[in-house]
Amino acid sequence: MNAFMDKDFLLDTECAKKLFHEYAEAMPICDYHCHLSPQEIYENKQPENISQLWLAGDHYKWRAMRSAGIAERYCTGNASPKKKFEQFAAVLPYCIGNPLYHWAHLELQRYFGIDTPLNAKTADDIYKRANKAIKEGDFRPQSLIRNSNVKIVCTTDDPIDDLQYHQLLAEQDLGFQVLPTFRPDKALNIENNGFKEYVKQLAKLTKINIEAAGDIVSALLKRANYFHERGCRISDQAFEYVPFGDISLAEKAFAKVMKGKELTQEEIDGYKTFVMQNLGSKYAALGWVMEIHIGAIRNNNTKMFGALGPDTGFDSVGDAEIAKPLSRFLDSLCREDCLPKTILFNLNDKDNTVLATMLGNFQSSEAQSKIQFGPAWWFLDTMDGMTAQLKALGNLGVLGKFVGMETDSRSFTSYARHEYFRRILCRLLGRWIEDGWYAYDEDTVKEIIEGICYRNAVTYFNFE
Repeated sequence: MNAFMDKDFLLDTECAKKLFHEYAEAMPICDYHCHLSPQEIYENKQPENISQLWLAGDHYKWRAMRSAGIAERYCTGNASPKKKFEQFAAVLPYCIGNPLYHWAHLELQRYFGIDTPLNAKTADDIYKRANKAIKEGDFRPQSLIRNSNVKIVCTTDDPIDDLQYHQLLAEQDLGFQVLPTFRPDKALNIENNGFKEYVKQLAKLTKINIEAAGDIVSALLKRANYFHERGCRISDQAFEYVPFGDISLAEKAFAKVMKGKELTQEEIDGYKTFVMQNLGSKYAALGWVMEIHIGAIRNNNTKMFGALGPDTGFDSVGDAEIAKPLSRFLDSLCREDCLPKTILFNLNDKDNTVLATMLGNFQSSEAQSKIQFGPAWWFLDTMDGMTAQLKALGNLGVLGKFVGMETDSRSFTSYARHEYFRRILCRLLGRWIEDGWYAYDEDTVKEIIEGICYRNAVTYFNFE
């Protein structure tokens, strides 16, 4: 029986151990997609306890607790921090096979120096030890980022954000960069209840009288310029499926929704396609990377959505057909020579082969692996999910030019997920090498590992 999550955790061959300990382990982190708050990074407050650091806002942990029958007051309610921690600790041993089990213990080891497995019996002791470490140490956001060897953090920001905290952070010598990411979902989701109010806010901010879909585009392009001047180099869009519809319906759709009328799916798709084609062209002109996250069905539990709002643990994986509309959308930009560098993320592993083969349709000499297969994220952010994504890209693309992992997280201790990914990467490549599937050349293997862990992303996003 192997020791519990020791220094060679997941590294099941001598080659894997060498790849991780000599090449991957010490590489810096480029966290090119996350949901950290720039305000919290700037304000840089010390957490009061481990519950505040770990459980506040972490819907991964809330979902596990709910699935084990834990009452909501211990997740998002007013139970004491200690009681919340105890309830999570009691559930964690039952999360066998869930990456949450590994993440939690990696974070205890790396940030608190605690090797003891967390469960109901050890909860009180670990709570005291962790809080003692917080009281006596430096667990402020900036210190956690810096001590995790993170060099670049890209947050997720709405076009109407003023980026005040990004500007304030840019004036400090942090030892790392915090850059904004342009996320125009609220302007794209014309079917959502808050769309009309959002249009008003966008119009007020940009001083553009928005009376048509074309005016929405003008306002968004103006905000893209604003973001670019403040260091933004990435856009991010989330869809259940990438829309591709009749763009001639865009103005009709906009007029109807502003009059309070219900839209058809064809009108919704036509509007989104019109806006996305214009945005894609702008991203290409600015030299940005376009991230597209595909496949989440959000806010499934309307009762809990009404009580808690979005991003509280009630989203799941969709099963929409994505190949044809995605192909047509990318092709529509490619035909006009305005397809930006693009990262495609799927949330349903049935689409691994779809995306891994879609990449090859639109590559060019503008960048190495211009169209990227994004890392396994959210519900695929598991040992099996990461391995399947790496294998799909290895089978069908150029794995050595992959831009690697990002946290997609709201937690300042989630950088342990990069270690988790790197161990899985080295486990897989180590097996291939030891099985004689890949001709071992130390210089090339070192370049591949260091590239996937950090260097490829820095080059791809022009962060150098």
